[in-house]
Amino acid sequence: MRKSRTEKSKGRTKEAAGKSTGDRMMEAEGKADKAKGTAREAMEKVHEAAGKAGDAMKRRAS
Repeated sequence: MRKSRTEKSKGRTKEAAGKSTGDRMMEAEGKADKAKGTAREAMEKVHEAAGKAGDAMKRRAS
């Protein structure tokens, strides 16, 4: 989950910098980076849950 947090943090920083300087392009890039971070976080959670489910199934089969 480190990558998703980094992506969201980078997005927040870019968005804030864009807002403070009036740079709409940078602000939009920041929002996009935040969205990518959120999507990555969701993907990581699904991947983690699938791994746990697989492990649980292996334990039950033993």
